[in-house]
Amino acid sequence: MPPLSSSASGIDRRLFLSSLLGAAAVAGLSGCAGSSAASTSPKGSLSAPLSAKVPSGTSLKIASYQGVQQLEFKLAGLDDLPFTVADWPNIGAGPDVINAFRAKSLDVGNNAGIPPIQAHFQGFDAKIVAINITRKPNYAFATKPGSDLKDVQGFKGRKLAFSQGQAQGVVLLRALKEAGLAYDDVELVPLTSNQFLTALQSGQVDIAPLGHEQVPAYLKQYESKGAHIIATDVVDLLNLLWAPTSVLADSAKAAAVAAYIPRWARGQVWAYEHPDEWNEEFFVKTQNLTLEQAQAITELANKPLYPPSWDEAVKWEQETADLLAEGGFVKAFTVDSLFDRRFEGIAAKSVPAEYRS
Repeated sequence: MPPLSSSASGIDRRLFLSSLLGAAAVAGLSGCAGSSAASTSPKGSLSAPLSAKVPSGTSLKIASYQGVQQLEFKLAGLDDLPFTVADWPNIGAGPDVINAFRAKSLDVGNNAGIPPIQAHFQGFDAKIVAINITRKPNYAFATKPGSDLKDVQGFKGRKLAFSQGQAQGVVLLRALKEAGLAYDDVELVPLTSNQFLTALQSGQVDIAPLGHEQVPAYLKQYESKGAHIIATDVVDLLNLLWAPTSVLADSAKAAAVAAYIPRWARGQVWAYEHPDEWNEEFFVKTQNLTLEQAQAITELANKPLYPPSWDEAVKWEQETADLLAEGGFVKAFTVDSLFDRRFEGIAAKSVPAEYRS
């Protein structure tokens, strides 16, 4: 796939990043890729073995988008953490997580594979500490109302919602590649995922990738007006935990992260094994979906899989970074530096064998 030129796409790289990340992140771009900002360099070493005990008084600020982690912990009886959670910020989107890391208002984030790549490009040093492999698609391409699109090949010449720093972005790029479409065959419209629905409704874009949990509500409102879903087999392989290097170089906080990972994995397993209760307690009570809509979502849910080895994840992350580099969105680099292998296998050891890939 040929590199994307600014003239062909109508996208200016700095404008693109500004729209996604806000002024605070763009201000840090002067360091850019390969030169982790001095202000983010930790005092300490990432080579020190992880402590088996969390020192008294240790606290973490952990992302809990829409309260998912807290609710999983409560329902599964996993809230006996050996450290204090100073805050559970309601932060999910990759650009928002990176900004929170920079502001030191977040210690651990839960994202897909693309935000760590984006953080590296910005010169912010952070590492992946846990991985959940997803084998089935968790995004579908939604059309605007009145659309005549039937397949990905039909995206040629259309306006596509594209978030460079989020999972939806890489799903779109991989779908285009599989369909044999070059970047300059389409018009990528820079948006963040929370703008996708509005962009579809207004006709600003022809297509936007939506998470399965968003699809029922969108179709309920717009299917009668010609909106529909184009399903693909493109997966976003990685659901991961990551943290700033400054956090992981702190031995006490690193021990707390290591203690959090098994509970994170078990909480996801619990939700997967108890769909009826999860549907009612999360989707119906907190997301205002009907039980029927909730059931449609959980039927598509991925079985959690925590690999003892991260080799597959590293390979997929490298392919993703290369795909972004081909389009000129980031500079090419080797992704091994994004993984803190001290944490490899912790999640896998905490769950039954059937949840290891």
